[in-house]
Amino acid sequence: MTTIADITAHLERWAPLAYQESYDNAGLLVGEADRPAAGVLVTLDVTEAVIEEAVRRDCNLVVAHHPLIFKGLRQVNRRSYVGRAVVAAVRHNVAVYAAHTNLDNVAGGVNFRIAERLGLENVRILAPKRQTLKKLVVFVPQVHTQELLDALHQVGAGRIGNYEGCSFRTSGTGAFTPNDAADPHIGESGRPEEVTEDRVEVMFPVPLTRRVLAAMREAHPYEEVAYYLTALENENQEVGAGAVGILPQPMAENAFLAFLKEKMPTKCVKHTALRQRPVQKVAVCGGAGIFLLPDAVRAGADVFVTSDVKYHEFFDADGKLVLADIGHYESEVFTKDLIFEHLSKRFTNIAVNLSETGTNPVFYA
Repeated sequence: MTTIADITAHLERWAPLAYQESYDNAGLLVGEADRPAAGVLVTLDVTEAVIEEAVRRDCNLVVAHHPLIFKGLRQVNRRSYVGRAVVAAVRHNVAVYAAHTNLDNVAGGVNFRIAERLGLENVRILAPKRQTLKKLVVFVPQVHTQELLDALHQVGAGRIGNYEGCSFRTSGTGAFTPNDAADPHIGESGRPEEVTEDRVEVMFPVPLTRRVLAAMREAHPYEEVAYYLTALENENQEVGAGAVGILPQPMAENAFLAFLKEKMPTKCVKHTALRQRPVQKVAVCGGAGIFLLPDAVRAGADVFVTSDVKYHEFFDADGKLVLADIGHYESEVFTKDLIFEHLSKRFTNIAVNLSETGTNPVFYA
């Protein structure tokens, strides 16, 4: 039996909640995690109409990109679209989950889907995050070093970019004296002991901390494991905001803007003055991404594609690139497909559906 918790846990292994921004409210927002999952409806936004669609299609879990509850709710009633959706979800026992900036911030997430739509190659995160990695240093008898490393690597430690099984080790002498209450793997109580040990070092993402420590303790022969953890300031190349990549062939600016309208798709692209230069390096950020403009400039992007750019913020491009605003909904609508594909591959025993309810509140005359 698949529970709602099984589905949300899978989503959080893909896009850990630890990667969401401080202002965000991703996660299970309505409902109980331990209930069986009857079906899943995937949407960009949650409205009362989306909840009604979930009920019609026998889905008791709605997975959205945008959190239904974003700011604190002082009242739960039908006076706002948020209140109406919450009331409907509770009334019909429909759980609501959001994968928001945590999904924005992972490699292969929202921004990588935009890059895929545009056919970009050599895609990387535009603004990698710091303080999302840790280093484990653990001391282990040499005869058990490989066994310990195998266990750590199995749970995801020691992966750096495109390389797996990464570690560093140095050899030395471990000294200890077990007391009368100890049950030593090596040596005897009350007698000093020296053992040839390896100092093993591995890096891993912060969300894996509990799994890595559990694997270490399970594989280590000692009842008391000597280790320490260090928070790293390194940039994590797999976690961060935006994405940047290369078009297979350069395009004229007007041709690229037409291509952008077709691929996203959008009826309108607001942009800064064209520079009469070819477009090949393109930076993207789904949703409101103007905060990444300096990063796009530093990356040498010819165009920065995002949304929700205010009038005066267009001036900040200052001729250094073409800033293109395609609309918030248009920049993130394909996130539905991304989540749908991810869940469909994993959960084949329950129905995973794409919502057919339009939720874009913006219309063009």
